[in-house]
Amino acid sequence: MRVAIIALAAISATPASALSLVYNDFSNTSGLSLNGQSSTAVDAAGRDVLRVTRSAYNQSGSVFSTTPVTLGADVSFSTRFTFNFNTPLGGGADGLVFVVQTNSNDVGGYGGGIGYQGVPNSVGIEFDTWDNGQGWGDPDANHVGIDLNGNISSVKVITSPFTLDEGGDLTAWVDYNGATKLLEVRLANSLTRPAEALLSYSVDLVSVLGTPDAFVGFTSGTGSAAANHDVISWIFNDDYKPIVGGVPEPATWAMLIAGFGLVGAAARRRRALSA
Repeated sequence: MRVAIIALAAISATPASALSLVYNDFSNTSGLSLNGQSSTAVDAAGRDVLRVTRSAYNQSGSVFSTTPVTLGADVSFSTRFTFNFNTPLGGGADGLVFVVQTNSNDVGGYGGGIGYQGVPNSVGIEFDTWDNGQGWGDPDANHVGIDLNGNISSVKVITSPFTLDEGGDLTAWVDYNGATKLLEVRLANSLTRPAEALLSYSVDLVSVLGTPDAFVGFTSGTGSAAANHDVISWIFNDDYKPIVGGVPEPATWAMLIAGFGLVGAAARRRRALSA
């Protein structure tokens, strides 16, 4: 079903609510703000995608939730997204960053900045396809890293087990458990969640972000080389709830919300995602 949903899963008298963002594709981008050179597009497979930057030189783009999400206990969250880098120019560059940040719907530096550089109070998971050298903390032109506070020199980095820019779909899982302060990143070339994390890092994201209210989304950048940096689908849970299984169908009880205020008629209790 080609629908984008922001699903309100529980309502109470308190401001807190359980929220899941579910985009099986991006034929509808309700609830998202597209910034810089980001756009929607139809890819070579006929899919409606988020093209965070297109294959053109010196681009910078971002896509974030229009309004901030209130993260769970100790800013816990879980997310899964499928992405694809294609149509390279000059060897392909520079990659994609999944970002949780507390400032605004904006975009950081282009090129090696991957649209993330300079974004304060943030955590970013970079999928980087260009070797900018040790000064940038890059081990090679095909790596995954954990970045903090808009600094592209990753606090932890590893060569990707998959070629990021070969044009195939890859799926990433990012989970933060605020109770244990453990951030984990997984990567696969299917929707099967790996048992072992590709990257694990202990960090107090409460102190990094400074608030539980955060914009969530993606940044990208190109420089003297480029590619289409496409996000195919995306699920985000505002609490630690690791996602397994395939792409879910939109739940019949889900309601669209604007500014995280209710615009549906009634609320039902949270049902566990099948994915």
